[in-house]
Order: sequence, then structure tokens, then C-alpha cells
Amino acid sequence: MNGVPMINGYTYGWADIVVNIAGIPVTGITAIEYEDDQEMQDNYGAGRYPVSRSKGIIKCKGKITLYPEEVIAITGKAMNGRLQDIGPFSVVVSYIPDGVFKVTTDKLYNCQFTKNSRAWAQGDMSKPVELDLMISHIEWGK
Repeated sequence: MNGVPMINGYTYGWADIVVNIAGIPVTGITAIEYEDDQEMQDNYGAGRYPVSRSKGIIKCKGKITLYPEEVIAITGKAMNGRLQDIGPFSVVVSYIPDGVFKVTTDKLYNCQFTKNSRAWAQGDMSKPVELDLMISHIEWGK
């Protein structure tokens, strides 16, 4: 034993994650990735070290990987059959571990798909599709 007590005794795994797109649970998902980056800079005055720090814009981006049948079902919601023409929607990622009563939820707002693609090769029996997401902002851990 390393002498360090467990903090909460549990770590999240893929099986603990539930993803909703526009309020609908998605089962044909194999991966999701999202992030926000904020511009920051040190401001200098007298001396060698910064005297303050300022913050700029926040940029969000993400990716979601779905099975083709899930992509086709979502594309069916588009008026003209283009995934990129679906209006802004929310993606909700909930972390729901077994035996833990607190659910942690991240909300991705005003999402839109920026590309649609398929890539198949001989012998493929399944081929998840990675789709880039444009995101206006993320609400972390509510």
C-alpha cells in the first residue's frame, strides 16, 4: 500500500458516460472529445516580471465519433440531407458511475457539424465516422 487514502474510490470509465445530442441519447458512439482554450497574456510594466495578466477570447472545439448508421439517422433530420446544414444543437455529456449519486454533466452549446465523411476499405466490418464539431461555449461539470 502506498499510504495515500483513496479520494473517492472511483474513476470514470467509458461505460460511465452517456451522451445526448439534441436531447436524444446516442448509443452508436465510440468517442467524444471537446475542449476550450482561452487567450491569455502577461502584461509588463516596470521591471522584468509581469505586473498583471489579461484574458481574451475563448475558443471551443470538439469531435465526436459515431457508427455510420448513427450518422445516417442524424443526417435524416437535415432538410437537404447535409449534416452541416442541421441547425445548432446541444450535446450533453453525463458522467454516471455505478454506485455514485452525484452525476457530473458537461454541456456543449450551439454545436454544428463542420464536415461529413465516410472511409471504407476491403475487409472493414465496422467503420466509425469522426465528425468535427463547432461549439460556441462549454458549461463544465454542472
